[in-house]
Amino acid sequence: RMMFGFLKRKVEGEERKHLRTGLWGEQQAERMLREKGFKILGRRVRIGTRDEIDLVCRDGDILVFVEVKTRGDEIFGRPISAVNRKKRHALSRAAVRYLKKIGNPRICFRFDVVEVVGDEADGEPDKVRHIPNAFTLDRCYSVPG
Repeated sequence: RMMFGFLKRKVEGEERKHLRTGLWGEQQAERMLREKGFKILGRRVRIGTRDEIDLVCRDGDILVFVEVKTRGDEIFGRPISAVNRKKRHALSRAAVRYLKKIGNPRICFRFDVVEVVGDEADGEPDKVRHIPNAFTLDRCYSVPG
């Protein structure tokens, strides 16, 4: 019994660290996007029970849905590689629901990814990369036009 309690605490501690790392990465991404002139409209925007958009921004007249991927290093590849087909599908669903929620305005939108590489303990990230228009709306979704 004691061993299982230890494992549970260890897993919970790792989960908290993972969430802190993600939040730190999102803060780094937001700072970089602001410096580029983006207006931040929302952070960790929840749409429904299962969808969340890390950042919703405006780049001029374009609405931008931003997925932030944070990694301590790139030993196993770039962070953007985690934005797989399943993740793009979920982000597309969230974007369509977000647009519907705000009344389906006639607006251009895109999906960007920001990669943050580094460790919160070091203060500044090693790298912050912005990939505009990283992917397009999943073809099973459409928006009124």
